[in-house]
Amino acid sequence: MKLELAMQRELEDAKQRRVPLVIPVGTIEFHGPHCSLGCDTQIAVGLLDKLAEERELVVAPPIWYGVASYAVAGPENSTVEVDVDIFENYVYCILKSLLYGGWRNIYIVIHHQYEQETELPMTLACMKAGKKLTFEYLEATRGRGWWGNNDNAAFYAGLDSSDNPWHWITVLPCMSAAAQNATGYDHAGKWECSLLSALCPEAVHKERIGESDAWFIQSAVDSSPEIGNEMIELSLEALRERIR
Repeated sequence: MKLELAMQRELEDAKQRRVPLVIPVGTIEFHGPHCSLGCDTQIAVGLLDKLAEERELVVAPPIWYGVASYAVAGPENSTVEVDVDIFENYVYCILKSLLYGGWRNIYIVIHHQYEQETELPMTLACMKAGKKLTFEYLEATRGRGWWGNNDNAAFYAGLDSSDNPWHWITVLPCMSAAAQNATGYDHAGKWECSLLSALCPEAVHKERIGESDAWFIQSAVDSSPEIGNEMIELSLEALRERIR
């Protein structure tokens, strides 16, 4: 179910049944002359759409503009950078509407700067927004001192339940560390270009690789949709396990 196409009746039913609501997050960032600017987001959307073919999900519209950084290229190459603090507040506002709206099973799924599941600025911004909001919501709905109240003496015993507040909002990589280790992880090279070509073939023009001598794209000549399909399956293995 696409959130933007859904009707309220179906959404209320999905909330009550704790159907996962997933938010793909990426960037608009230079990926050489051969891969689209929206590569990161297109990969996140593509993987979640495939997962939605297997099981029930509510797929929210993607967040296209993220904390890209100018590590690869500046704005002259069309990278759009959003300040990490502004991005955090933006994500916080989205999550706040969802949490107060009754969603208790939200996943932010990121494809950008997540090598070996390392928590870099954009990932940390999403995590902080989620945890900050969770604490604020608990205080607003249960009162100050809610955790220390004797009514919550069994708080830890209940953390294995389906209503564990620490699991209301979860941040995940599109590619787990295991998936990365089994194949590879790069920026617009063999691995990312393969993944993009399998998920969104119109976003790849391999014949243009020779237009740049940038070191990070040269391995893309060895990319293929077949490699990308292997990466998709490995990525989905972890997402199936982690998105409940």
